[in-house]
Amino acid sequence: MQSLLLAGLAGAAQAQVESVPAPLASQAAPLPPVDDPWKVDIYYENDTRYRGQDATGSTVGLSKFRNTLQVEADKKLADGWAFRSILRGSFDGVYRLNSDQFGRKAGGPITLDSTGGPPPLPHGGGAVNKAVVDGLGLTNNAFGFNSSNPNAPGYNPNEGLRVLGDRWHGRDGGVAFAVPVRPCDTDKRGCDDFGGYGDQDRSDLELPEFNERLDVLREAFVTKTFPLADGKQMFLKVGKQQVVWGRTDLFRVLDVINPVDYSRNNIYDELQDIRIPMWIAQAEYRMGPSETMQDRNLQVVWNFDKFRANNLGQCGSSNVILDAGCFFRGMRNLWDNGGTVANFANVQPGVLLATDFGPGQIGLRKVHLPEWNLKNTQLGVKYEGVSQEGLSFSLNALTYRSQLPSLRGGKGAQNSFTGVTQTDAQGGWPYLIAFDMHFPRVHLIGGSMDFEWEAAKAAVRVEAALTHGEEFANTLKPELYSKNRVFRSVIGFDRPTFIPWINPNRTTLISAQLFYQHIFDHEVKQMAFGRAGMPDWQDNVIGTLLIKAFLANDRVSPQLITAYDVRAKALVTAPQVDWLISDKLKISVGGNFKWRDGDDRWKFDDCRSCNPFPPFTAPIGDANPMTPGSRGLGGLEPLGRFRAGPIGTAWKENEVFVTMRYQF
Repeated sequence: MQSLLLAGLAGAAQAQVESVPAPLASQAAPLPPVDDPWKVDIYYENDTRYRGQDATGSTVGLSKFRNTLQVEADKKLADGWAFRSILRGSFDGVYRLNSDQFGRKAGGPITLDSTGGPPPLPHGGGAVNKAVVDGLGLTNNAFGFNSSNPNAPGYNPNEGLRVLGDRWHGRDGGVAFAVPVRPCDTDKRGCDDFGGYGDQDRSDLELPEFNERLDVLREAFVTKTFPLADGKQMFLKVGKQQVVWGRTDLFRVLDVINPVDYSRNNIYDELQDIRIPMWIAQAEYRMGPSETMQDRNLQVVWNFDKFRANNLGQCGSSNVILDAGCFFRGMRNLWDNGGTVANFANVQPGVLLATDFGPGQIGLRKVHLPEWNLKNTQLGVKYEGVSQEGLSFSLNALTYRSQLPSLRGGKGAQNSFTGVTQTDAQGGWPYLIAFDMHFPRVHLIGGSMDFEWEAAKAAVRVEAALTHGEEFANTLKPELYSKNRVFRSVIGFDRPTFIPWINPNRTTLISAQLFYQHIFDHEVKQMAFGRAGMPDWQDNVIGTLLIKAFLANDRVSPQLITAYDVRAKALVTAPQVDWLISDKLKISVGGNFKWRDGDDRWKFDDCRSCNPFPPFTAPIGDANPMTPGSRGLGGLEPLGRFRAGPIGTAWKENEVFVTMRYQF
């Protein structure tokens, strides 16, 4: 299911039907003469979005006020070289204009409840809570919310907080704890570099391209074609760039060379705008036609840039896909400062108390980012061809670092009940929710093709890949993760269709896609209190449909994008109208609206009943209180987000928007 985090919707608007397969790079138009001047285009865009009520019943209000200036410059250089660059800078005013939700005033004091027993125990009422827990013999379970001395270890005041997941679900009986939501220059709790995000000040959130990775330089590369014998060519492209593999428009099956910035606008910006360009070298051996092929091309791609993960959004910002960034920040805060975890301690059957943990007991312990060296670079090879019958295809192989994190649990920590610290060298504490974050090496093989289906008057696009090395959460394992092979595929159909009541003189584009994922060696087991194992679905399908019309001499273009996650039973529709007022000015108006069929199917084992510190953490009346391992007690937090997917976790993030784009 982790790959479903990568399923984007916004790219569907780019789907186009071609009468013949897309030509290879060897058929590109020649470069302009060497004495051509600079060709420069300048664009300004304002994207303003308004969000309705979240799961707490509060209206979010302004969720985006992004102003973007983009400069694209091309020039033919000497000796056959050409230069291409894109500079992009943006300022998002939402962190000042709506600071109560996303800025320095976000969050506040919170209360964490107990389930099914005494009245709710207040988050700030540590005396009552700790007295109950101490009565159970938890003598070393220090209260984590110390607000008396900012310089003391474990300083963790009850302010600037939200409850984990409260934007997408209500109280559900799962694990819940405090999450700091203010920018990191205001509140440093839980801030860490999770692969290019997670430790950002307000200025970093407002001006995301102006950072140490120089994202303001969106593209900067040189190209040259070297003629070889027998009409063959060698094409080089070196610099900061995007490399797009595959033929489908929405789903990143083969298109995984560049990471993606989901913090820009979740999944609703076009992929070409949210891929994170990397420093890459490409070499293409253009072999031309043969007796059986119209064209052939062999490409080698070397991503030699320093590793970078997908930007899933810093907790407290306006776009946090899957709410994952909040889980990471909250867990990091628990490790550093301790805190209260709701619905945790078993007092009697059906009664789960909010429980205090001290620093270094549970949470996110460390982030292991791959350092730059040759071993950590990424290498890919693609063979691409067009048959005499017009079928265009590719065969792909890639070795790369996962752009999604893996949390490896069961680490060394302090026993919350005895005070004994056990190190990694001693084996850690099996099944303990103390994690290190890793980005494992993944190997991919796959292919793609597209062809014309004459009988249906449609173009068909197919893409498939098999990966080895991806890691998934798994509560049946002592380390709380497993390594699995994954098969993914997409099939797409594009058909221009005359629909007279829409436009009798112009075709309407209908584009549909089905994304399928299968996880090999998937594990789920029924335990005493529920299912344990891997929360990701073993098999899942996401379907999308795009209907795009062209009116008023193509100056008005209404469209509707719909996506449905079959296993999560979550639906999103995104209507939009583009109005090209002039050749330089375009206005877009639209929204995105989500529905889901209940959330019980999203609940899963959360490891409250994993018994990492036997016998203290064994459920009341357990037959084997000295045996660690999950008993299957679950809720929506924290693993339900993988079952809900990017649509389900955003079902309370309905938005309307107006976007204006002007070319100078």
